Amino acid sequence: MEVLTHIGDLLTQQFGPLGPLIGLGAFGFLMILATLPAMLRKRADPMAKFREATRGAGIATAGTKGGRAPKKSLRMGSGNDKLDKFAGFLEPKSVEEMTSARLKMTRAGYRGKNAVRTFHAIQFTLGIVFLTAGVIYAVVASTTGEVSTTKLALAVLVPGAVGYYLPKYWLERRVQTRQEQMQNGFPDALDMLLVCVEAGQSLDQGIIRVSKELAAGYPALAEEFEMVSAEVKAGKDKINVLKGFAERAGVPDISSFVTVMIQSQTFGTSIAEALRVYAAEMRDKRVMRAEEKANKLPTKMTLGTMMFTVPPLLIILVGPSVYDMLKLFETMTF
Repeated sequence: MEVLTHIGDLLTQQFGPLGPLIGLGAFGFLMILATLPAMLRKRADPMAKFREATRGAGIATAGTKGGRAPKKSLRMGSGNDKLDKFAGFLEPKSVEEMTSARLKMTRAGYRGKNAVRTFHAIQFTLGIVFLTAGVIYAVVASTTGEVSTTKLALAVLVPGAVGYYLPKYWLERRVQTRQEQMQNGFPDALDMLLVCVEAGQSLDQGIIRVSKELAAGYPALAEEFEMVSAEVKAGKDKINVLKGFAERAGVPDISSFVTVMIQSQTFGTSIAEALRVYAAEMRDKRVMRAEEKANKLPTKMTLGTMMFTVPPLLIILVGPSVYDMLKLFETMTF
C-alpha cells in the first residue's frame, strides 16, 4: 500500500489531481497492447494439419511410384497473407454478417478475397492510432493546465470514435458514388446494347462491346458488364449471372432490367423489343431525375438567399435612416 501511495503522490505531482486516473488508463492501455497478440493468435486446426499431412503423403507416394514430379497447384494459397492469423478476430463470426460485409465491399468495388479482413484491420488500426493521439493530447493538456474530467474523456474518446467510424463512412460514400455513376450511365449502356443487338450481335457479344465502350465514361458500370461477360464465358447459367449482376450493383434500375431480361429469356420474347422499350423508359427516368433536382434547387437556395442577400439589402436600405434617427436623438438629448 505504501508503494501505491507513493506512486499516486508522484503522479499527482506530475500530472495534477487527475494523475492517478491517467496512470491507471495508461497501465490498462499497455496491458491491452501486451495481451493483444495472444488474443489474435490463430490456433491451428487439427483437421487442417491432418489434411496437409495426408495430402503430402499422397503426393510423395505418387512421386515415388510413378517417377513424376508432383503437380503444382493452380491456385495460390493464403499463406502469404499477413492478416491470415488474425482472421478469427477481423472477420464476422456468423455467415449472414460475413455475406453482408462481402456484398458491401463488392458494391464498393473491392472484390478481393480478403477485402473484409483488410477493411476491419484498417478500422481497428485507425481507431487505436486516433485513440493514442487523444491520450497523448489529454496528457499534455493536463500537464499544461487544469482540465476538467469531461474534457479529458471527450479528448480521448472522440478521436477514437472518429478513427473507428472513418473507414465505414468512406465505404458508404464509395458505395453511393458507384451506384450513382452506374445509375447515370445505365441509359447510355442500354442504348448501346440495343444498337448491338439490332445490328445482329447476340446479347453476350453486345455486353462485351458495351463494357469496352463504357470504360472511359463509366468505369464502374463497365467493370460490372465485363464481369457478367466473363461469368457467361466461364459457363455459368445466364439467369444466375444476371441475378448476381443486380445484387452486386444494388441499383433499382439494373434490378428491373435483369427482371425484364430473365422474363424475355424465359418466355421466348424478342430481346431487342424488350431492350427498346426499357431503354426508352430509362431515358425518361433520367430526364425526370434531372427535373426533380432542378425543382429542388430554389428550395435549397432559399436559406442561402436569406442569409447572404437579405441582411446586406436591409443594411443598405434601412442603415441610413437608422443613422439619421440616431443623430437626431443625440441632438434632442443635448
